[in-house]
Amino acid sequence: MGLADLLRRLAGPPALRPPGARPAGEFAALCLRCGRCVAACPYRALVPAGLGRGLEAGTPVVEARQAPCLLCLLCPPECPSGALAPVRRQADVRMGRARVVAERCYAHRGILCRTCVDECPLGDAALRQDDDLRPVVTERCVGCGVCEARCPAEPSAILVVPAGAA
Repeated sequence: MGLADLLRRLAGPPALRPPGARPAGEFAALCLRCGRCVAACPYRALVPAGLGRGLEAGTPVVEARQAPCLLCLLCPPECPSGALAPVRRQADVRMGRARVVAERCYAHRGILCRTCVDECPLGDAALRQDDDLRPVVTERCVGCGVCEARCPAEPSAILVVPAGAA
């Protein structure tokens, strides 16, 4: 195992990347760590990855529970290296996909809660309720993290799994 593999393993699971991010290895190689995308984000959803991310340190990440991506799509045009490809529509974003953690979810425990459903910027297309009023994530989820950030459960009962994660 080489040093790069060791650093990747120590950095943990893939990070939640901004809209338009190229696949993980390609993204890390292309990103200049210039901070233009971070500066362009009016919602402060993008932050530079810390040193614990190994070779990915300094690249932009979204910490959804703290500040989700609100899909303004202002970051890709700021990227000078092509690490972030242009994205024309919110529905074309592919940051990851939300997953419901049933044992934490109020709705799965019989408590009426539809916070994630109400807050989803893509509405019923990405997140809806089933016949038992429990949240169901659809294939159209873009992984922005709004549901994770707004979930009243602690820890969150809905988590975004970044694109490229197993």
